Amino acid sequence: MADEMTIQEIRALATEAGLNLPDEELQRLLPGVARAKKQAAELRQRIGVDGEPAATFTAAKPLRKQE
Repeated sequence: MADEMTIQEIRALATEAGLNLPDEELQRLLPGVARAKKQAAELRQRIGVDGEPAATFTAAKPLRKQE
């Protein structure tokens, strides 16, 4: 399992995102952050490099010429 995040790490991420959250709110975020981090680690294990799509969609490029 991925290492658990500390409240200091979550505070740093919140500050980087422009959020100034009190310790009580950061403490409430800990379980959700831990769950999301665990799920991301599980997905990385299940989806290897061979599971990545061969092509990507870019919204800025039109699929066909407009006439």
